[in-house]
Amino acid sequence: MGLTYFKRYQMEIPLTAAPGEPIAAPEGYRFIPWDPSLVEAHAEAKYHSFRFEIDAQVFPCLGDSEGCLRLMSEIAAKAGFLPKATWLAEFVGGGRRNREYCGTVQGVWDESGMGGIQNLGVTPHHRGRRLGSALMHKALAGFRETGLSRAFLHVTAQNEDAVRLYERIGFRRTRTTYKSAEVAYI
Repeated sequence: MGLTYFKRYQMEIPLTAAPGEPIAAPEGYRFIPWDPSLVEAHAEAKYHSFRFEIDAQVFPCLGDSEGCLRLMSEIAAKAGFLPKATWLAEFVGGGRRNREYCGTVQGVWDESGMGGIQNLGVTPHHRGRRLGSALMHKALAGFRETGLSRAFLHVTAQNEDAVRLYERIGFRRTRTTYKSAEVAYI
């Protein structure tokens, strides 16, 4: 094991500039608003979205199903948790027997009065269908509905697909930080 530093960006968007038109769920998918009974479903989607990604190295809890459940429970218990900015994507294309939670996003507000995106993730098999964009639009709409004027997120710089997605939506880099993490050397 060794200590490595990961470059991370804080990105922000004024909610007046954020896209307002919702993105419809692709055929075979639906978006589910927050409900406390969905903590495990969000954790499952989070785990399957991040377990083999760079963010599981930066934040080891994302590479562990129990860690994702703990993280999701902590997010939902935060004083600033915003149910209106928290959504789950479900694949229903194969009928009731083949339902699968395949995307998640959570929203919180911080002490500065900005909305914070937490762990936007789409499982690998379901990427490329604009689910991430749609979930982000829903979260940003929830922030606007709550009366917030800006939103932010943090992203690992090596996650280039996510950085491009956020830039396409209108997020701009406002700060660069470095996160230390223990990683196994091979």
